[in-house]
Amino acid sequence: MAEGRLTAGAIARLVGGDLVGDPNIPIAGAASLDEAGPGDITFATGPSHRAALARTHAAAVFLPPRLRDASEGPQTRILVQDPRAAMLTVLAGLESPAPPPWGVHPTARLGQRTRWEGRIAVGPGAVVGTDVRFGRDCRVGPGAVIGDGAALGDACIVEAHALLASATTLGSRTRVKTGARVGMDGFAWVPEAHGHRRVPHRGPCRVGSDVEIGANATVDRGSLGATEIGDGTKIDNLVHIAHNVRIGERCVIMAQVGVAGTTTIGDDVQIGGQAGLAGQLRVGARARLAAQSGVIGDVPSAATVSGYPARDHRTVLRQTAALARLTPLLPTLERMTRDHADRD
Repeated sequence: MAEGRLTAGAIARLVGGDLVGDPNIPIAGAASLDEAGPGDITFATGPSHRAALARTHAAAVFLPPRLRDASEGPQTRILVQDPRAAMLTVLAGLESPAPPPWGVHPTARLGQRTRWEGRIAVGPGAVVGTDVRFGRDCRVGPGAVIGDGAALGDACIVEAHALLASATTLGSRTRVKTGARVGMDGFAWVPEAHGHRRVPHRGPCRVGSDVEIGANATVDRGSLGATEIGDGTKIDNLVHIAHNVRIGERCVIMAQVGVAGTTTIGDDVQIGGQAGLAGQLRVGARARLAAQSGVIGDVPSAATVSGYPARDHRTVLRQTAALARLTPLLPTLERMTRDHADRD
């Protein structure tokens, strides 16, 4: 539950919704239908939520206009076209974060020629290398490490125990979450007679603005060229982005995805959890890759693929349905095969 205090009327004004009921009901938090208490606001998106509406203890609810007169649920209602989006807005309104502790903690270490504009917050035990450049109002969490020559734009956040290696740049308002590693050497080896020889990685890792890199994700630097992540892209926890991968703008990459080296991903691509992409592929803009897809070939723009090997999603659904219809026929087919063999 988020902390703070608003009224139903103030929330209705905040989201531009139509209020039905008491505008003075205090709202201290937000929660799901099943978990909401007497001081919370919740939301429902359609008739399928009627049973949960009947059970909820929420003080108020976001509803679409077609559920205005529903008999179930709180009688204080805020009618909006998109209840889910309204809920996100009110969550931000209810948050009351403590002011960041601006300044450099006595136990942090800053290298020579490190510089910043305006304010900065560097937490306990953080290590910042030489020639690092920060924009305004950046925050570095406890135990975080920023390598020599890294550059960060305005209002960046590097959370506790995250690492930005050398030759890494972040645009403005980018967040690197706890334990993430950005700008690491890639996994590249050349086989030789007596083992494997490491391929050096000297290329940069360039991350755009308004990017989020999730906890314990890893983004490798380029070997010769650059690894690049476009503006507005969101990367979930435990994702691996290999060397020289280029990711476009506003992509969403979910947990445990692995992208092999030198693959190019266009703008507005969505990749479901645990999908794997082979190296040196091209994924077109607006493509959708379903969870656990095994992508071993190029994906056209705006395509939706699933399965292994990944192929057109509708084709996969038809094949799965056909297999389901065939399964009950297997005993008959086996009997027919035996009868035919006996006649021979």
